[in-house]
Amino acid sequence: MKPSQMFHSGTLLSMPVILLLAIACGLSVANIYYVHPMLNVIAADLHMNTALAGSVITATQICYACGLLFLVPLGDLLPRRQLIIGQMLVSALCLLFVATASGATSFWIGIGLIGGLAVVAQTIIAAAASMCAPQQRGQTIGFITSGIVIGILLARVLAGLLTDLAGWRSVYGCSAAALLLIVALLYRYMPATPAPSTRPSYSQLVLSTLQLFCELPVLRVRALLAMMIFAAFGTLWTALVFPLSTAPFYFSHSTIGLLGIAGLAGAIAASRAGIWADHGWAQRTSGIALALLVLSWVFMWNMYHSVWFLIIGIIVLDLAVQAVHVTSQSMILSTRPQAESRLTGAYMVFYSIGSALGSLAATWVYAHYGWNGVCWLGLSFSGSALLCWTLTRRMSRVPVSVVASSSTGHCKSTG
Repeated sequence: MKPSQMFHSGTLLSMPVILLLAIACGLSVANIYYVHPMLNVIAADLHMNTALAGSVITATQICYACGLLFLVPLGDLLPRRQLIIGQMLVSALCLLFVATASGATSFWIGIGLIGGLAVVAQTIIAAAASMCAPQQRGQTIGFITSGIVIGILLARVLAGLLTDLAGWRSVYGCSAAALLLIVALLYRYMPATPAPSTRPSYSQLVLSTLQLFCELPVLRVRALLAMMIFAAFGTLWTALVFPLSTAPFYFSHSTIGLLGIAGLAGAIAASRAGIWADHGWAQRTSGIALALLVLSWVFMWNMYHSVWFLIIGIIVLDLAVQAVHVTSQSMILSTRPQAESRLTGAYMVFYSIGSALGSLAATWVYAHYGWNGVCWLGLSFSGSALLCWTLTRRMSRVPVSVVASSSTGHCKSTG
């Protein structure tokens, strides 16, 4: 038996392989977020002016969106195992380039490339969805998404610790070493993925992503939901540092960062939501999660009465966002198995738009209306998502488990 097939039993991905894929996703996405707590240190070391330093995070997100549009579709053209390993190798080289950057320009270019290549996480999700049994798809997507959530959560904490211990360059050096180790494990244990049977040109592939929006109501609806829920997510995490660093809290930046630990609830929700989607409860799970998303802002509105209201609100918000995110991916990826990478890329573009929109709006709203204004903003995004789900529930109804029924002989609705 070949090493790459060692853990691949029938049509079911084994837990060791799923765990490996989750870790690979977490490490890849974490590369985008390391820079956040280190930006002032990097700017001072590389003599960046304020404008250039502030553009680093924006450039990373723009490059990530470009990667979703132009790199992720390659998964429907090339064997995904080779594509994933290749992208992660290039990512490791870019991380080493950033770790040894001698000036602001080289750092800016390197961090942009890292942002674009981080979309390999979405290629991994599409590959996992195609490799696992249909009745395992939602659970697998949920588990791997948990890896992404944990990667985002721990990135800021690890970056801060390593920067204090060995400087900011050590963060990117250690990340490069970790990626190279994961590449070696993927090469040995990840099941082989054949090239797609149909091989359109690259330009046709990219253009067909737009065609999928025209053809699939569920993609349009779920992409819109993604934009609104991640706008709410971005609203919270962008604005939160401002009130917590002033009276009456006066929290340090380290303490504020530790509040992200509450986001582990999101990782738990991601795994459970995938299981519920496999049981045909994707729409129901989405509706309940969106109602909880609205409720979370009621808790956070009262944080000046007790910080525990804030902690409860963070837990509920992260749980709700990840539950909707996973059920959306499960529903979308079941529609066109031959276009899983394009579907993932198209959907995640709206995730990026929503995150950017929430971050930009939250900064302006807090400056003019304070924390109450931020809560109104988050509540508006969340309420709009719930209203959208209510109005389009039947339109976006997809028999996710119909795909599973092809192997079991049963059919179950996603209601």
